[in-house]
Amino acid sequence: GRPVAGGMAGGNRMIFVTGPLFAGKKEYVCQALGWSEEDLSTKAAWDVQDLAAQAEDLEALADDLSAQYPVLIATEVGGGVVPMDPAQRMAREAAGRLACLLAQRAESVIRVCCGLPQALKGELL
Repeated sequence: GRPVAGGMAGGNRMIFVTGPLFAGKKEYVCQALGWSEEDLSTKAAWDVQDLAAQAEDLEALADDLSAQYPVLIATEVGGGVVPMDPAQRMAREAAGRLACLLAQRAESVIRVCCGLPQALKGELL
């Protein structure tokens, strides 16, 4: 899928939420922050892992995303079978590296699995 991102929201505090597909990441953000789906679409960017494969500079991408959105959401992509296709392997590696860079920049990193949030860095929302 194509990454979906809302408008520029700004802010110095960035929250990075990650976890498996369909684990409740967006639902958690909306519930924890009291956001509507419209709020989410303007204040957050999700599927940011899909941006990594085309990025020439992952550091610059992480800086840009962190500056534009108070909440960034990524799906974990490195836990399954390693793709045979070299381009798919490179995209997955880039996604993992981007997640590390975003986690470094985040005030809070939250992993959501089975709808349950776990703070990896900072506090739960």
